[in-house]
Amino acid sequence: MPKKAKPAANGQEEGPAPCKQMKVEVAEGPFPLNFDSPSGLFESLISPVKAETFFQEFWEQKPLLIQRDDLALATYYQSLFRLSDLKSLCRQGVYYGRDINVCRCVSGKKKVLNKDGKVHFLQLRKDFDQKRATIQFHQPQRFKDELWRIQEKLECYFGSLVGSNVYMTPAGAQGLPPHYDDVEVFILQLEGEKHWRLYRPTVPLAREYSVVAEDRIGRPAQEFTLKPGDLLYFPRGTIHQADTPPGLAHSTHVTISTYQGSSWGDFLLDTISGLVFDTAKADVELRAGIPRQLLLVETTAVATRRLSGFLRMLADRLEGTGELLSADMKKDFAMNRLPPYYMGDGAELSTPGGQLPRLDSMVRLQFRDHVVLTVGPDPDPSDETREKVIYIYHSLKNKRETHMMGSEETESHGLLFPFSHMDALKQIWSSSAVSVKDLKLTTDEEKHSLVVSLWTECLIQVV
Repeated sequence: MPKKAKPAANGQEEGPAPCKQMKVEVAEGPFPLNFDSPSGLFESLISPVKAETFFQEFWEQKPLLIQRDDLALATYYQSLFRLSDLKSLCRQGVYYGRDINVCRCVSGKKKVLNKDGKVHFLQLRKDFDQKRATIQFHQPQRFKDELWRIQEKLECYFGSLVGSNVYMTPAGAQGLPPHYDDVEVFILQLEGEKHWRLYRPTVPLAREYSVVAEDRIGRPAQEFTLKPGDLLYFPRGTIHQADTPPGLAHSTHVTISTYQGSSWGDFLLDTISGLVFDTAKADVELRAGIPRQLLLVETTAVATRRLSGFLRMLADRLEGTGELLSADMKKDFAMNRLPPYYMGDGAELSTPGGQLPRLDSMVRLQFRDHVVLTVGPDPDPSDETREKVIYIYHSLKNKRETHMMGSEETESHGLLFPFSHMDALKQIWSSSAVSVKDLKLTTDEEKHSLVVSLWTECLIQVV
């Protein structure tokens, strides 16, 4: 949460507290960000703040403002998305609602100025210039390679979906009313300047988006202006509003967001069903029927005590076994995230390369950050035992064009193996390279079949 304003001697609050500010020196070169690894990318994004400091002091706690007077970084940021890019994007075919929203903040409310159907650049620019409207471009990583490159690395780093929106606002205008979001937000200022006001959350770590009336938010806890190359972070639930100062050029910034639906509560909802299912197989009490007519009346004290006892039993089982099965979150993440960034036609993601693995081959896992291994019940059991199986999901064949476009269909890509293959898979996952013949499986046929299946999905290579 933002720091509270200190009471003044007269009992009134003082003005906005200064936000954490830092100056940074960025190395010269075309790419001030470090793309060598996911952690390297994040460290360079928030430099000079260290990741350890960020997560200890700021993440889910309070905003962080990093102001950087650096021409190389500002130039790089400007290349991510410019107002002038809209002309070519409109020629590619973008649509109101799906790709672009046109809006203004009028009397504390959002007024949407969208037309129907396809966006025409001349009309868009007319609304921008004459109506002082903000242009919001949804998920620009679908079109802009460098944003794809950044967000793909951040998805690997956070283990959570990372979306983005670009906001272009004319001088002296504001696009959105005060509101808070259900995502962790990183703002990169790309063009011009943007004046920001942040307010103390009414719902810390909010689980939903909400507009907040101006008369309910009080005075800003923090107030500042972003310039190209600057970065702002704030936690979900932080009330905020932003406007472009009058008399200056337009402002363009990109909002990079993550951790939607990624709380402990979400994870508990995802895993509790599997824990109950497994425990019920071993405990007859959980398989016993509920009292007659329980669903027709309010829950009784007896039923509440019984449920409390079951929850304690589940907690004891979890601590004793350490087994926790994700029902949907891992699969959903793998299905909906960006594919690995590539230049060219991306054949290495869809067509196996190199030689087919043999029994005497050494193999190693590739695209490790894009592969999820999880355990769940067999979706098509041959009997009623519902044995566990291993699911391997990956994002190599995901479509960048549908990333974060929730209404558009996605499909899962991956493999299913018997639970008896777990030790062999752990060997592949934990080794820089492993011999096929040394895999912990009973027969050579099983060993060869396993690695060929992984190779066919482009998940391993022969070394």
